[in-house]
Amino acid sequence: MVRNFMREMLARDPMTPIESSEADFNRAAGATLAHIEQALEAADLDFETPADGIIEVEFEDGSKLIINRHGVAREIWVAARSGGFHFKPQNGDWVDTKDGTPLYTKLTALVAAQGGGTIQL
Repeated sequence: MVRNFMREMLARDPMTPIESSEADFNRAAGATLAHIEQALEAADLDFETPADGIIEVEFEDGSKLIINRHGVAREIWVAARSGGFHFKPQNGDWVDTKDGTPLYTKLTALVAAQGGGTIQL
């Protein structure tokens, strides 16, 4: 009975993992990462994609910013000099699990803070 109640509560949010398939997550995360790659290229930043779902940006001072999809948690994770950030799908966007900031807004600020200038996302 408790399990059914929890399942019903989770099912009310259309972006919960219970409603979203792994394939849907991978498709959405892949499209987001491809968009980020295009923005990094346009900004002429040095980046690599060492594996599917991972983007490593290296800055002139040697610092890195790593963006990756995390399938188990169904989130996009960002590791920056200033810390680690997790973004979950919500209302058609990816938002920070701690403060609700959209991924592209946070990423733009993180790139600028690490000396990468301005990127257009």
